[in-house]
Amino acid sequence: MREVVRIVVCDVGLGNLRSVERALLEAARGHRVEVEVTADPGRVAAADRLVMPGQGGFGDCARALTAGFGDAVRAHLASERPYLGICLGLQVLFGSSQEAPGCAGLGVLEGEVVKLRGGIDATTGAPLKIPHIGWNVAEPGAHPGLLAPMGQHFYFVHSFVVAPRDPSVVAATTEYGERFVSAIAYGNVFACQFHPEKSQKAGLALLERFLAS
Repeated sequence: MREVVRIVVCDVGLGNLRSVERALLEAARGHRVEVEVTADPGRVAAADRLVMPGQGGFGDCARALTAGFGDAVRAHLASERPYLGICLGLQVLFGSSQEAPGCAGLGVLEGEVVKLRGGIDATTGAPLKIPHIGWNVAEPGAHPGLLAPMGQHFYFVHSFVVAPRDPSVVAATTEYGERFVSAIAYGNVFACQFHPEKSQKAGLALLERFLAS
């Protein structure tokens, strides 16, 4: 009999953890999967797959990842076990953010997190609101990771975006007054600015691919 796969959702005290947990359990139907929400570094270190969700400020997330917790996440990434970052779980892979100068992220990717500029809606001529809230298309690139090959609509809530130094990690981009990176992928890491747990069928399918990765 196939072993149970342990999915750990990191509890950094930010965001809708239970929504992420419920979506993962829905995606896991028919599979031998356990889903656990925890802030215990030991449980994080023992995960087969790690999910890092988060809504809120980069500084709060970075402070939660100090000491043993951050070390456990870095060890998971270094081991090349699957990692799914959602919103702040994408941003914290970088070392710094304009949102919280002086607060250090995990620093496993080169680049930074910058403020979304917004701009003018090309259809209406009205200023685009920041934060960017609502449905938008993630257009996959040459290496889309867990994304379907065709662009799909996902749900976004954010004011900051990642600016990776290495273009090869860009899995998808999205247009909102400017074209920004909406997902990255490398090795067994996939992280997205949008929220799969709020994105209905497209989000559920992405989570199913993560569980099968």
